[in-house]
Amino acid sequence: MLIEVDGLEKVYTTRQGARVEALSRVSFNVREGEFITVVGPSGCGKSTMLKVLAGTLARSGGHVRLAGSPIEGPTPEVGVVFQAPILLPWRTVMSNVLLPAELQRRDMRRHRHSAEGLLRMVGLDGFATKYPRELSGGMQQRVGIVRALVNDPAVLLMDEPFGALDAMTREQMNLDLLRIWQESRKTVLLVTHSIPEAVFLADRIIVMSPRPGRITDIITVDIPRPRRLEMINSPEFGAYVQRIRGHFGASGSFDA
Repeated sequence: MLIEVDGLEKVYTTRQGARVEALSRVSFNVREGEFITVVGPSGCGKSTMLKVLAGTLARSGGHVRLAGSPIEGPTPEVGVVFQAPILLPWRTVMSNVLLPAELQRRDMRRHRHSAEGLLRMVGLDGFATKYPRELSGGMQQRVGIVRALVNDPAVLLMDEPFGALDAMTREQMNLDLLRIWQESRKTVLLVTHSIPEAVFLADRIIVMSPRPGRITDIITVDIPRPRRLEMINSPEFGAYVQRIRGHFGASGSFDA
C-alpha cells in the first residue's frame, strides 16, 4: 500500500481549554495509482485529515505512513491543491508553478522543462508568461494543479479544488482532472462536498460521519473508465449517489 492510515485521531484544544475531537479511529489504505474521493458533512474533519496526510498538521494518535515511512512533516512526495489556487499576482504562470522548486532550491532548469510539459498537459501551452489576472478561474486552478505536480510527487491531495467554480466549469475541470490523472498516473485523494463529483471521479469513495469524523463506508465504484458526463444520468450512477445520501438522510449537507 502507498498510503496507510491506522487509527488516526486528532483532538484540538480551544483557548478555554475544551477538547474538540475532530477525527476518531480513522483507518484506510490507498493503493498506488488509485483515485480516492472523500465525502462527509461540513466540519467532519475531511480537511483536517488531508492536512495530516500532507504533514502540515500533527496527529493526536494513530499512525499515518507513506510508502512504509511515517509522515512527520511536509515532503516533496506529497503535492497539495487547495480550493483557491493561491497564485501570487505579481508572478507569471511559469513563475508561480516554479515557486515550490525555487523555495526548495532545486534544479530550476530541470523543473522548468517539467513545468513546460505539465502546462501542455493541462491545456495551458502558451500561457507561461501570463499573469493570474489574465486567466479564468478554471485556468488558475489548472496552474495550481501544475504547481502541485512540478516536483513529481507520489501523491496528490486535493481539498475542494473546484468548489468555487461555476457548474459548467466544474464539470469540465472534472473531465480535465481525470485526463491529467490518467496521463500522470499519480495517486489522488480528493475531498469534495459534491456526491456526484465523488462518484464520477473515484475508484473508491470514503464516506465520513459528522464530527468526530469516522469512516462509515468505503465504496468501490464499479463504473467503466474512461468516464463520460452522460454517465451521471445512468441508473448505476444514481444508485451510488443514493447509497451515499443514505448515510446522511435529508440533511442537505451536499451538492445535488
